[in-house]
Amino acid sequence: MISRLPKWVEAGAFLLALIAGCVNAVGLLGFKHQAVSHVSGTATLLGTQWVDSPLDSLHLLGVVVSFLVGAAISGLMLNSNSLKLGRHYDSLLLIEALLLVATLWSLNEGLLYGHYLASAACGVQNALATTYSGAVVRTTHMTGIVTDLGIMLGQSLKGRGFDRRKALLFSLLIAGFVLGGTAGGALFERYQFFALLLPIGFCLLLALVYRLYRLKRLRDVRRQKRG
Repeated sequence: MISRLPKWVEAGAFLLALIAGCVNAVGLLGFKHQAVSHVSGTATLLGTQWVDSPLDSLHLLGVVVSFLVGAAISGLMLNSNSLKLGRHYDSLLLIEALLLVATLWSLNEGLLYGHYLASAACGVQNALATTYSGAVVRTTHMTGIVTDLGIMLGQSLKGRGFDRRKALLFSLLIAGFVLGGTAGGALFERYQFFALLLPIGFCLLLALVYRLYRLKRLRDVRRQKRG
């Protein structure tokens, strides 16, 4: 599956993981110390607080549902079995950027809706990457990536070979997420929720680069047909 992905996927995956790491760091530092880029921890808190703090549990449920809604938006706009250039990858990156802009405004206004918007943005991104890669690449949480990398290492010790490109991709995802967390933490300490301007900017940059790349590929295809 990895070998079928285009050459630029490593750079894109690294930046997407960096975006998610940054958003999650701001979430952990400022959204009531709550993760927003994945739902495992949130679902656990939802279960543990359901009896003692039902209002908090409802809020956590909203965060989980928001991630689901974000993923559903990507699922609605993308073809889940296609590895070709899609029409809406840049559109979804713009949607993610807009959700993060709304998150920034909401949280600066002291509105808890910002938690839901941030979670939805992460859901959009994770489903976007998962759909494009055929469930190989996840960019908003690292559990599966670290697990896959560990499996590869274990199998290589048994002489089953080692996919270097896949290992590089997974390593870049982990590095991007950690670097994003570092940047998000440092920026939040100084700029509070305006730290989200970094992932917003990267979303817009990726959307622009992808749009230009897709237009170039379409022009190349038309030239080949004329030739």
